[in-house]
Amino acid sequence: MGRILSSVFLLLISSTFVFAQVQAPDAAALTGLLNEFLAGAGRNDPSVHERFWADDLIYTGSSGRRVGKADIMRDVRSAPAHRSGDPLTVYTAEDVRIRQYGDTAVVAFRLVGTTTRGGATEVSKFLNTGTFLRRGGRWQAVSWQATRLPRAEEEVKKEVAAAEAAFHQATLAGDVKKLESL
Repeated sequence: MGRILSSVFLLLISSTFVFAQVQAPDAAALTGLLNEFLAGAGRNDPSVHERFWADDLIYTGSSGRRVGKADIMRDVRSAPAHRSGDPLTVYTAEDVRIRQYGDTAVVAFRLVGTTTRGGATEVSKFLNTGTFLRRGGRWQAVSWQATRLPRAEEEVKKEVAAAEAAFHQATLAGDVKKLESL
């Protein structure tokens, strides 16, 4: 009986794995493209944006602003160069889910932006969903939706307490520069 149950369990696991591969046979390529893009986005690399976004992109940001690739490329190219000491943001993807339908794929994930500023670390999280088309053997995003996730109440309280303490300390020390930054 145990051998039969083990065989059935192994068969179910195997069929689930095969089904997942059939659902998104290009999952590895799409995940690699996403990770490459996120690494380049942290550096504000125009070539990564050029490769990732399709010319006919429709992008709806978390603020509700809708833009196309030309708008994104203009913003990326006009951004000031990163200087030493500037805050650095590293983007990563969590809980990546990919569904593929022939030459169309939907990639959904939780975007985590980790910014180091003045020795402190800030984390922002978004739910992102992109629709990709494969044209000429190349995947590109044609549609994108970003939704900011609300921060946990405990995290906000901790941040407010830290800001209040820093404000109090700067006031006592008469540190005008610190007060301006706060």
